[in-house]
Amino acid sequence: MFTRHYQVWPKELPKTMTLPHTSLFTNLAVTAMRYPDHNAIIFYDAPLSYRRLLAEVEALAGYLQAQGVQKGDRVLLYMQNSPQYVIGYYAILRADAVVIPVNPMNRAAELEHYVADTRARVCLAGQELAGFISPLIGETDLEQVVVASYSTYIDPDTDLDLPAEVAAPAWSKDIAGVVSWEQALAAGHTPAAHTAEPGDLAVIPYSSGTTGAPKGCMHTHRSVMATAVHRVFWNLSTVNSVQLATLPFFHVTGMTGSMNGPIFCGSTSVIMTRWDRTTAARLIERYRVTGWTNIVTMAVDFLSNPDLGKYDLSSLNMIGGGGAAMPEAVAAKLKQLTGLDYIEGYGLSETMAATHINPVARPKPQCLGIPVFDVDSRIIDVDTLEEKGPGEVGEIVSNGPQVTIGYWNRPAETDAAFVEIDGKRFFRTGDLAYYDEQGYFFMVDRVKRMINASGFKVWPSEVEGLMYRHPAIHEVCIISAPDPKRGETVKACIVLTPEADGQTTEQDIIAWCKEQMAAYKVPTIVQFVDELPKSPTGKLMWRALQEEEWKNRG
Repeated sequence: MFTRHYQVWPKELPKTMTLPHTSLFTNLAVTAMRYPDHNAIIFYDAPLSYRRLLAEVEALAGYLQAQGVQKGDRVLLYMQNSPQYVIGYYAILRADAVVIPVNPMNRAAELEHYVADTRARVCLAGQELAGFISPLIGETDLEQVVVASYSTYIDPDTDLDLPAEVAAPAWSKDIAGVVSWEQALAAGHTPAAHTAEPGDLAVIPYSSGTTGAPKGCMHTHRSVMATAVHRVFWNLSTVNSVQLATLPFFHVTGMTGSMNGPIFCGSTSVIMTRWDRTTAARLIERYRVTGWTNIVTMAVDFLSNPDLGKYDLSSLNMIGGGGAAMPEAVAAKLKQLTGLDYIEGYGLSETMAATHINPVARPKPQCLGIPVFDVDSRIIDVDTLEEKGPGEVGEIVSNGPQVTIGYWNRPAETDAAFVEIDGKRFFRTGDLAYYDEQGYFFMVDRVKRMINASGFKVWPSEVEGLMYRHPAIHEVCIISAPDPKRGETVKACIVLTPEADGQTTEQDIIAWCKEQMAAYKVPTIVQFVDELPKSPTGKLMWRALQEEEWKNRG
């Protein structure tokens, strides 16, 4: 067992956590019993109590079972952040079925893969997405789509700027096999007794990985429960905490930090369907938000708001996230504005969010954190599997209650993803890192992202972190480019700040880099772009940029 980090373990927390021996849905049932009139959700100024949330979950679960959904069946959840997402998620669990969270950016080909892979017969979809999924009715295993209109859950008198899909009129189309959310709830069906247990499948988020079609990460009620409970205790959340929910719920970090965790402890989630930095600031001030889980690119944009000083952000007591290392300069700006350290963490779809989080009282910058409750993480040699010591780079492997039991319908890939150490099954993350003498883990990069320039190893995340210190750089992504002499060379794709656009040249950036870092790390190619490609969760899609670069220059 890796215990080096115990020397910096939060003194107010136990090192092990006894998890509830109940299903994830039971968390909602218990919270609604304890705090029936407490706000579970605030959605563009409209409150939704735990009493109403549970009632609508029960009604939708009854409807799903009336359509033939049985225990263990997979149900697609294809919509953006909204009250209906939370209701749909817990209704599927209440019906003893399995949630298949689908990226709302997905379209026909991807949707066909999800339906074929899971054999789902029912999909809960947002109205702006119904047109993409409904053509699969009758052409695949899919039999029915329940369409949710976000506008039916907002306060019509809100003065907040609403995303187009939230402001859109309610669904009124007549399509075979498609019913409205309101029709489903009004059908009057009562679900059978809830029978799901901790070892039953609960959620199968899909991980794109590096090659091939997305593969489903099988998570049980116990593994999803683990990160929900861990997160609540690590952040000392209570029923009076208020969480700003800006990360998409289809992604495990948003799912855990802004939905499952708050429901476990009975706190309130202030939900945004789409990211907007001004709306976020207004909501923090209006509802005295205490916690905000985000990703680095979101935090960078929030802090770039020239009007940010107009808003009262004093209620915040925790801001954190992951996805990439927080640049030191951005973290310093956040600290100056709020007095808070950015609490970084680390996790994957395969681990239902965090396996590592920084101690709130003792965080380290640009650090993944330390293994959380009951997590055993090691660093091993990628090829020999030999365990590494402090300061030695290798692959992160993790064993813990939140780790997936395997990939859906992919036994060979499941076997390849795990390794046995000291008689325990460890998941191979594919991430290169090292840990220091105190047990803090630091990312180096994905196994295949390292740039080999004339034999010198360049880690893109390190160069990116350095370049964020340049005042003209708003965003940067480092990739490799082919080079006839060096084999590979370093290229920087940069979004300039509005003030620097047209005032800063590529040579200015290169000259500055030469003063800041070792020569072999300095980008030999700089390209200014209007924006960088990002995933729906806001992560920089460096692989897409790199593949395009090699395609064009190779």
